[in-house]
Parts: sequence; structure tokens; C-alpha cells
Amino acid sequence: MNRKRYLIVNADDFGLSRSVNRGVIEAHEHGIVTSASLMVDRPAAFEAATYARARDQLDVGLHAELEAWRVARLPRKGAARSRAALERHALEQLERQLERFRLLVGRDPSHLDSHQHRHLQQSVLPVFERSAHELGVPLRRVDARVRFNGEFYGHDGRGRPDPQAIATGTLAGLLGTLDEGVTELCCHPGYPDDLDDWYRIEREKEVRSLCDPAIREALTRLEIELATFRDLRSLQSGEVEA
Repeated sequence: MNRKRYLIVNADDFGLSRSVNRGVIEAHEHGIVTSASLMVDRPAAFEAATYARARDQLDVGLHAELEAWRVARLPRKGAARSRAALERHALEQLERQLERFRLLVGRDPSHLDSHQHRHLQQSVLPVFERSAHELGVPLRRVDARVRFNGEFYGHDGRGRPDPQAIATGTLAGLLGTLDEGVTELCCHPGYPDDLDDWYRIEREKEVRSLCDPAIREALTRLEIELATFRDLRSLQSGEVEA
């Protein structure tokens, strides 16, 4: 792989609602978003998929959802049996959501990840690793070719809002810290119109920062090239021009 810096800007929660879709689309068409992760069971999934079918420039992966209580810590008593049941559940859910993704989008996902990173739980991670391998796509925070960056987020990790973390200046500064190779920057653009969610107002602030011309200027100045997950193969082989 050549040693330039490449950035995949991935918008999570595509399909969550119409107002989230509007923010993702705006941040793609007028900002730096190159990729999105689709929630196939959410109310606006069909609308998001319809857009993705017509907009081949936007990478679309699967943002798989697993029930939180099922991926909690396994009990000591009967742990082996519980693990097997949990793996079966994760496999059933993932296969069902993959099939729905194909039905909606008309193709395989460009990458795999999950809501609240639940695929990283030790009990279900092997299921996701096998699926990503079979699909030949990267799995978030597991594929060594892509460095994950989740710092562009409007809360401090303790449930307290942190609007400065998603300001334009903060995003520009974050870009300057990227290492060589490929980085995935996770984001959550959207609008709060139809959301009853604790992360609402922050989504609109993300849209504003992602679409700010100053960010494009920062990418040019820092010689960071926007990319998609589909570019990984050519980047590895050095086919993409520096």
C-alpha cells in the first residue's frame, strides 16, 4: 500500500428515520461523507436504500442490530450452553438482516459494523468475522487495513453533551492527527425533526461541520484523500494514484 493518508467518512444509522436520512444525504452530497451504514429494520430503511440504489458513489454497509440483553456478560453457570444459544441468535439475526439488505439495496454490503459496536462482544464476534470473511468485506475495528476513529462524537462518554467535540475546528484538528494508511471516521449526521432520541441536536451540528468548506480545505492542505471501503483493494495494490 502506498503511504498516503486516506479517509473513509462513514455515517451510521442510515435508515433510522427520514430526518436522519436527510442529514446523511446532505453530508454526502455537500460534505465529506463517503459511506453509510444501513439499519435495515428501521422505519426509513426503504427510503435510504432507494437513494443508495441510485447513488453508486455512496458506499453502503450493514449496521447490524442485536438486542442488548442478549450480548450481555454470559453467566458462569451454563456458560457454554448460553454462548452457543447467543451465537445462534447472532447468526440468525445477521443472516436475516443481510438478506433484507440485499433485498433493499440490490447488492451486498460494502462493510459490516453494528449498532453500539455490539459485534465486538467476545460471544458474537466470531459470527461477524465469519460473515465478513465470506462477503470479502471489512469488519469495523477488526480489519487491520482500516484504522477506526470514533472521536467525532458530541458526547463525552459519560452521557454529557460535548458540542465542542463536533465543531468544525475540532474536526479540522482531528484530521491533522490521522496516521498514514486508511482511517474510518465514524459520524452520525441527521436532523432532529422526527427523533425521540438522546442524540438529536448533535446530529444537526455534525451535518454543519461535515459540510463546512473549511473541512474540504483542510483535507487538501493535509493531502488527505477521501475514499470508500470499495477502494481498499486498489489501495492495497497501490493502483490509486498518490
